[in-house]
Amino acid sequence: MAARRHRRTAMLAAAAALIAGGTTVGCSAVDKALDCVQTADSIADSVTDLQQAVDNASNDPGQADEALASIDQNLDEIGDKTDNADVSKAVGDLNKAVDNVRTAIKNGDETPDITPVTDAAGELTKVCTP
Repeated sequence: MAARRHRRTAMLAAAAALIAGGTTVGCSAVDKALDCVQTADSIADSVTDLQQAVDNASNDPGQADEALASIDQNLDEIGDKTDNADVSKAVGDLNKAVDNVRTAIKNGDETPDITPVTDAAGELTKVCTP
């Protein structure tokens, strides 16, 4: 819970910085950056859900699939809205990491290594934060 609160605080700080700098940045750039920050925050929440799902895989194996689907949906959203090369690369890296976890689960791994997902989500958050 504290991690989500910290991410939301960081997101609000980034939004405030974007709004304050809005006099030198076009509105569409500010809107895109806010969308990126908000979507990255949603992805971070989904990664937290994925971690919990992997930890509880024996209780509810479908929970990991739901978390992965949520990450996919958010990645599609941010990928459609950006023309930033760094964001696009981070989205691609996270897509690949999610696919690898999904494949591991499909192949019977009940506790796949999600470190690459966490790392890629962190990179996405970093490139989305002004």
